[in-house]
Amino acid sequence: MALPQLISTHKPSLKPNTTALSSLNPNNLNSLSKLSSSLDSLLHSGRQKPRAASLKCSASSFSEKHHNTNHPKSDDVVELPLFPLPLVLFPGAILPLQIFEFRYRIMMHTLLRTDLRFGVIFSDAVSGTAEVGCVGEIVKHERLVDDRFFLICKGQERFRVTNIVRTKPYLVAEVTWLEDRPSGEEDVDALATEVETHMKDVIRLSNRLNGKPEKEAQDLRRNLFPTPFSFFVGSTFEGAPREQQALLELEDTATRLKREKETLRNTLNYLSAASAVKDAFPSS
Repeated sequence: MALPQLISTHKPSLKPNTTALSSLNPNNLNSLSKLSSSLDSLLHSGRQKPRAASLKCSASSFSEKHHNTNHPKSDDVVELPLFPLPLVLFPGAILPLQIFEFRYRIMMHTLLRTDLRFGVIFSDAVSGTAEVGCVGEIVKHERLVDDRFFLICKGQERFRVTNIVRTKPYLVAEVTWLEDRPSGEEDVDALATEVETHMKDVIRLSNRLNGKPEKEAQDLRRNLFPTPFSFFVGSTFEGAPREQQALLELEDTATRLKREKETLRNTLNYLSAASAVKDAFPSS
């Protein structure tokens, strides 16, 4: 699911090229009509078949394993095949992919015989290729008659690229693992509750602007610990991949939740203003 036209005041920390995040202000009220299907997928998760090459997830996708301590150690260095994409994968998120390019078909043949895990890393023409990504584990696959593959992947550990091993036939790099540091005395559970409240308010106002019933959103957190919940929230910021990348790179849960809270608050302020305009000038 995606939240509406997120309005962020932050700059992303993309590497190797640091680029300011362009404004995400909506152009007009009609742009909000595009929110219906994505918001419905949040309120009724699991009812729609995900489309390939799009990020679809619900809080139920975010297993508590992403809170546990049985991750690879952060100082471990391993080789990982990389798949640069113009999107950001978060731990716990579900990513459908269709593989058709020859070099990545070679990668899939290798992975299906071995580890089933590869690195998804954000890349675009403006920002270049990021240094931080997320492991995608193949949980379901289908090989088509023309040797294309349809995959369902789930985000696992985050990683940082430390060295490029080779570039052909596909990119392989040495990586180390990233984990969130302890947030000190910050009450991350209270922060997560505030973020959930903001999300519910955004959904409620979006529904109102789209002429839908303003019913209370479901339990978005679903007993997730703050860290996996912060990843879930970041995964909903579709349409703002550089902001998502900045959230993925943060190594502190409290900082990530605060940033998400600010973005949601800015979006809520816009939606409140748009709602007031709609009330003052109702369509004929």
